[in-house]
This record gives sequence, C-alpha cells and structure tokens, in this order.
Amino acid sequence: MWDDPRQLNAVAGAFALVAAGLLAWGAVAWAARQPAFAFREVVMSSPLQRANVAQFEAVIRDELSGTFFTMNLDRARAALARVPWVRSVALRRQWPRRLEVTVEEHEPLARWNENALVNIQGEVFTADHEGGLPAFSGPDGAAPDVTRRFREWSGVLAPLALVVHELRLTARGSWHVTAAGDAGLLDIELGREEPADRLERFVTTFGRTVGALEKAGTRIGYVDLRYRNGFAARVPEFKERPPKRVAGKSLEQRPAVRLARHAVDERVPEQRAAREADRERSGESRDAAKRAVPARTRRHAEA
Repeated sequence: MWDDPRQLNAVAGAFALVAAGLLAWGAVAWAARQPAFAFREVVMSSPLQRANVAQFEAVIRDELSGTFFTMNLDRARAALARVPWVRSVALRRQWPRRLEVTVEEHEPLARWNENALVNIQGEVFTADHEGGLPAFSGPDGAAPDVTRRFREWSGVLAPLALVVHELRLTARGSWHVTAAGDAGLLDIELGREEPADRLERFVTTFGRTVGALEKAGTRIGYVDLRYRNGFAARVPEFKERPPKRVAGKSLEQRPAVRLARHAVDERVPEQRAAREADRERSGESRDAAKRAVPARTRRHAEA
C-alpha cells in the first residue's frame, strides 16, 4: 500500500475529511455556546394563578442554563415543575433567542390526609392553601378512587341539598361520608359492601324517614346504612335516661325478678302436696299407735 500512490491519496483524503468534520463539529459546538445564542426573552403563555411568580422567576434564573441549541429541555421542565402549584410545564424555543413557557397549575379539589391536597385529576400534591375545601382521607394510592367516589356521591346527594363535607376510606375498605346541609352535618356510615347501592337506597327513603323527622323538629346527626333491610339513625341531642330502680333493683333486673317469682309460684303446689303427704303419713302412724296400745293391755291382763 505504501508503494501505491492511489491508496495513499485515498487514506490521506479520508483523514482530511475526518479532520474537517471534527473541526466543523467543534466550530458549531463553540458557536452554539456563544452568548449570541443565549435566550434573551422568556415568555409565559398565560399568567400564573396560584404559583408564586417570584419563586418561578428565581428558578428560571438559577436552574435554566444553556443557549438556544444547548439547553436541556427535560431538565428545565423538571426544575420548573418543582415549584408549588405547578402540575406540568411545556417549553418551546423560538428563533433566535426566545423561550416560551406554558404552565398548567393544580386545581385543588380537597385536602388529603390533613397534610396535602388532591387536585381534580385525583393527584396528590403539596402546597399551601387557606381556603375551605372538603376533606379526603385514605390509604396511600387511594386518592383517585376517593376522588371518583366524591364526584359520584355528590351527584347522588345533590337532590337532598346535601354537600359532601368529608369522605373517608379506611384501610379495610370501609366508606364514611359526612354531608353538610341546612340542618347541619350528617354522618353516613356506608361500610364496605355495595356502598353506592346503600347510598342510593338511603336517598330514596330520605323523604319519609330522616326528612320527615327533620320537618317535625328532630334532627338526625348519624345514620348507619350497614343493614340489609334498613338503617339506624341517631339524634345528636338525645341522651339515654338512667334506668329506674325498683325495690333496690334496676329495670334491667326486673325481668329476672319476675322469672324468679314465677319459678317460686310453680314450686308452691309441689311443696303443698309434699306437706299434705307428710301429714297423712304422720296421721296413719298415730292411728297405728293407738291400735297397738289396747292389744298390749289385753295381753298384760291375761298374764
């Protein structure tokens, strides 16, 4: 090969092309990092409603680095998404030095387990919120299911002018609803089995049960729907009276007293019969003794 000029020229040409390509790549990389291509303008497509503008701008200054060609958009999106209330971020580069930022913020639906919030998509996030919201609670990962139940049961209770104030799912899968209405709060125990069907039946019978009692002036504060053919209700102001005491015994003991007396009454005839039998036997013994005395007297006289 070293004696063949054509092969030497081909090898030299190949090295020249590689060197030219490396030089071109280096030149482009150098130019891409030049301040001339740095972003001069960051534009928000819509104003922020809940996220802190100053905090968002600080992240843009400190975390977003690079030029039009070198900025890592995935890393930039992740940094902006860590700002409270930010759900997702979209970035779009506009030639020559403009960056457009589109932010989707969380829309709070309820509080979650007293230390977080849940949005309308059923996603849990952390942020400060001072307004009033329904309260959700449940195991980790249950927020989407609780959110779905909240929407479903809010529609079921709406005809009764009841609003879901609290929705709780226990670790064992039992559901509990606290609804707010004109009469106050109503706790509804649904249990684990067929909670939606139980709530539907309760709404169907509400007018002639709980509703009728409320119209009569008796407010119901708690209902337990975990019964097959009905439900139990509790009045918040109701206080059970202490049992009356009769002859030193409470009312709960009176049935036992009656039973004891009844048993004694049943034993009386038997006792009377036994006493009469004893009297008869004793009478027969006295008669026999009387008959025996004259006989001994006659034998003594004959002797």
